Amino acid sequence: MPLTSSHQYSLAEAIKRSVILVALLWIIQSAGVLFNLPLANLAVYPHAWDRLYGILSAPLVHSGYEHLFNNTLPLVVLGSALLYGYPATRNKVLLLVWLGSGIGVWMFAREANHLGASGIAHGMFFYLFVGAILRRDARSVGLMLIAFLMYGTMILTIFPTEPDISYEAHFFGAVSGGIAALLWWKQDPKPTIKRYSWENPDEADDPVIGELWQQSPHPDDDEGYKEK
Repeated sequence: MPLTSSHQYSLAEAIKRSVILVALLWIIQSAGVLFNLPLANLAVYPHAWDRLYGILSAPLVHSGYEHLFNNTLPLVVLGSALLYGYPATRNKVLLLVWLGSGIGVWMFAREANHLGASGIAHGMFFYLFVGAILRRDARSVGLMLIAFLMYGTMILTIFPTEPDISYEAHFFGAVSGGIAALLWWKQDPKPTIKRYSWENPDEADDPVIGELWQQSPHPDDDEGYKEK
């Protein structure tokens, strides 16, 4: 699929955008603390129709600075990998992971306030993981290895670990990321592989050398020498 300039990021641009988005989360959290805002009201509360808006707002708020701090680096690293490596699908992947995680929590999670962006982080991780398995090109595999070396434990945190952690958000974020990879793994162009002439066995020999070789008599041929 050909990409327009609006679809292309450099790695530096992808990191910058990820940092800006995470900085907005810090601004929201700081505003909540400074002005004593009830940020918990923006969380998802399962089965509560009057809290359905939490599907959209829950990833923007956190229970405290420690919670946000724990999510900051994963969001920057995984967000940068997604923005850089998947320019054609990154926006709809984020949308599906955002909505899928929130809807899954609202429908099936324990009755409590569920908030934070860790579900989105898990969704991005599983998109990178499953996408690299399906695509098997150098860039997607390289990004997946970086993500796996740093956050491979996300494969385990989709299951219950601690009672205060919303593993449901992790689980449904991961499911959404995996579904996104299955749906859209072909839509991002693979990087162009540079090939050299010596790598192509079918390439014709040099025409000048070939002509000289054909015109030169071989020393073992009868016509190539005279008896003394």
